[in-house]
Amino acid sequence: MSTKVLHIRLDEAIKNEASDTLASMGLSLSEAVRVFLTQVVAQKQIPFEIKAPNALTLATMAEADSIVKTKRSRFESADELMNALEQQS
Repeated sequence: MSTKVLHIRLDEAIKNEASDTLASMGLSLSEAVRVFLTQVVAQKQIPFEIKAPNALTLATMAEADSIVKTKRSRFESADELMNALEQQS
């Protein structure tokens, strides 16, 4: 089987993090791309579902960002949350 070289442009941080993650699984970046493309050919589609977040998910993500940025209270358990709510009333 003859092989061809594939060159892609990729953010350096993404490349490094992906390489580290794949290495922990025993794969190189090249091997992972080869697995991905082999599955594209076998399945005749991208081998995983790609979804755009819906309005509720986007709103929830925005709320989570706001909580982090404003350093609002965070709770480790439901009991902790309930105690805080009771103290506010």
